[in-house]
Amino acid sequence: MDARLTSEQQWLREAAEKLSADLGPGSVLDLDDEARLTRLEKAVADTGWRRLRSDGASGVEVALVAEEFGRGLIDVPYLGPVLADELLPAAGEDRTAWTLAVNGEAVDARGMRRAVELRDTIPIAGALGDAVRTADLTRPRSGLVGAPEPLPALTEERAARFHALALVATSADLLGAARGAHALACEYAKIREQYGQAVGSYQAVSHPLAEGLALIEGSTSVLRYAAWTVDATGPEEALRSARVAKVYCARAARTVCETAIQVHGGIGNTWECLAHVYLRRVLTSSELFPVRLEEIDLGLS
Repeated sequence: MDARLTSEQQWLREAAEKLSADLGPGSVLDLDDEARLTRLEKAVADTGWRRLRSDGASGVEVALVAEEFGRGLIDVPYLGPVLADELLPAAGEDRTAWTLAVNGEAVDARGMRRAVELRDTIPIAGALGDAVRTADLTRPRSGLVGAPEPLPALTEERAARFHALALVATSADLLGAARGAHALACEYAKIREQYGQAVGSYQAVSHPLAEGLALIEGSTSVLRYAAWTVDATGPEEALRSARVAKVYCARAARTVCETAIQVHGGIGNTWECLAHVYLRRVLTSSELFPVRLEEIDLGLS
C-alpha cells in the first residue's frame, strides 16, 4: 500500500475542504440559515460527489470527502447518498434524491425523498416521511413509509464490501469531526487569557490538546489503510480493517471532542459553542454500523 495521495485525490480533498470552509456553518446560529443551506445544497449536488462510487471512485476518495465534510460540519446529505449509491442498480434509478437507511430510518435525510437499506444481501427501497432534527444537529433523520420494495440482491462479496465502505465512510466522518473540534479548541486556547496568559500556554490545556493530536494521527493511519482495502484486498481483510478503523476512530473522536469542550471551560457547555455540535455528530456516527471489540477479535482468530 502506498499511503500517499495521488494528485487527483489531493485535488479532491482540497476542493472538499474549500467547499466546507466557504459554506459550512461557522456558528450554531448558521445551522438555521436557509439561504446558506440552499447554496450549500446546490454546491454539493453540482460536484457529483454523492455518486462517487458509480462514477468509479475508490473507497479512499469517498473517505477523503467524508473527512472534510465532517471537519466542516457540512449539514446537507453526503454520507447517506454516497452509501446509497453503492446499493442502487447500475441503471434504472435516479440517484439524485436517494439516501441510506439503517434499521428503517434514513440517517442523512434533508431534502431526500427515497432511501435504500441493505438487509442481508437484499437492498430494500422505500419512500421517506418528513425529516426531523434529532441529536445530530447537522443531519436530520426520516423514517421509511409505505411498503418496502426489494431491489436486485447483491453477491456476498459485494455486500461485505459495502459494509466495509460504510464503516470506512463513517470512520472518516468521525476523523473529520475530531479534526474540526480539535482546531476549534486550539484556536480558543490561543485567544482565551487567564492570569495574563493565553490558556494554551498552561500544561493542563496544552497536554490534552497534544494528546488529541496524537489520537487524530493514529485515526488517520488506521483509516487510510482501511479505505485502501475496500477495493484492493479480499472482502474479509477489508471488513477486518474497517472494523478496526471504526473502533479506533469512534473512541478517539469522542475523546477529542470532550477535550475540546473542557478546553473551552464554562462556555464549552453552552448552546452557542460549536463544540457540542461536533460531539453530537461524533456520537451519531459512532452508532452508525457500530462495532464491538469482540467482532475484531473473532475476525483475527
